Amino acid sequence: MKILWACSVFLHPTTRGGQIRTLETLKQLHKRHEVHYVALADPADQEGPARAVEYSSKVYPIPYRIAPKTSAQFYAQLVEGLFSPVPVVVFRKKSEALRAKLEELIEREKFDCVVCDFLTPSINMPQLDHCVLFQHNVETMIWRRLAETSTGFKRFYMERQAARMFEYEKRVCQTVRHTIAVSDIDAQLMREMFGVTNVEAVPTGVDIEYFAKPARATRESDMVFVGSMDYLPNVDGILWFTQEVLPLIRKKRPDCSLTVVGRKPPREIQAIAEADPKVKITGTVPDVRPYLWGGALSIVPLRVGGGTRLKIYESMAAGTPIVSTAIGAEGLEIHPPHDIRIGDTAEEFAAQTLALLDSESQRAAVAQAAWELVDAKFSWEKIARDFENILERTSAGATV
Repeated sequence: MKILWACSVFLHPTTRGGQIRTLETLKQLHKRHEVHYVALADPADQEGPARAVEYSSKVYPIPYRIAPKTSAQFYAQLVEGLFSPVPVVVFRKKSEALRAKLEELIEREKFDCVVCDFLTPSINMPQLDHCVLFQHNVETMIWRRLAETSTGFKRFYMERQAARMFEYEKRVCQTVRHTIAVSDIDAQLMREMFGVTNVEAVPTGVDIEYFAKPARATRESDMVFVGSMDYLPNVDGILWFTQEVLPLIRKKRPDCSLTVVGRKPPREIQAIAEADPKVKITGTVPDVRPYLWGGALSIVPLRVGGGTRLKIYESMAAGTPIVSTAIGAEGLEIHPPHDIRIGDTAEEFAAQTLALLDSESQRAAVAQAAWELVDAKFSWEKIARDFENILERTSAGATV
């Protein structure tokens, strides 16, 4: 196939779960198909466009500065978000240059299929009804959950964004040729919320060999969390964990330590480590694997989110047992308490954490069951084949 793949970002440096999912899928597709990759690129970013040849045949970077330059511009965007009918996270990625390039390529190249990767590029897509939407989350659910966990003006703002996201996401899902979700739960939510039937799920994968724990890995921390810290659900989760769960754990294990690994931690997250010497906030790291290998437990204390968390399958592949909330593990094939432990209240999460920290044999049993699960079912090669089959079937005889 000849595939046009449109995204709002390039895939290196790879610091987000969605980037990893797209990168690994495209690496596999690129082995067998001609992939043209189009995305917005910050003018200062050299690595992203340069490394796109690793997963695509032709690369088209569109210069675009996504982040506001000043605090005044940031607040101007927030104000605009109060009045725009389009959700703020979508209209921030609007680019006439990207739309023009897509129109040019579609006219010139005659692709077998066009993939809109994430919801945000859809605002720039010509002929949206010809596109396959790769939807990593049900975005409406994220905004609704953010509103539920917020107060005051922030809650009011999140509720308005959630309402706009619902209308926008519904319209896009009803317009595109087909939608690929990342879990059966997400696919069913889209059917129920948006009234669509042309949606299928392709699960999340993991690179088993890459994350395999070395024989001499040493324990560096009792608990580790891995995730981008400029992502609101992760920030909310760590704040909840350190404020509500960690004090309960410390009653039984006063010296219990936590390492939070992820890029761009905001000031409120950095302040946690300043006040607690047993909490380490790393910021961006070149490789998350040593932190997973060095943690007795991997925690996923999310109260907000959508899609599926790659961090869970990565922890499983790394041989690190996991304690998560139900939302944190939502959409994944898991079998608690066999291969993961689940706790939704602060008391439940603390109890599950303490049970594993107190028993090396339980940690080993959970880690082994989890590793066997991902090894048997979730290699990226298999996941990409499922994705490929959907593209071939939905694009048959429909060259654009």
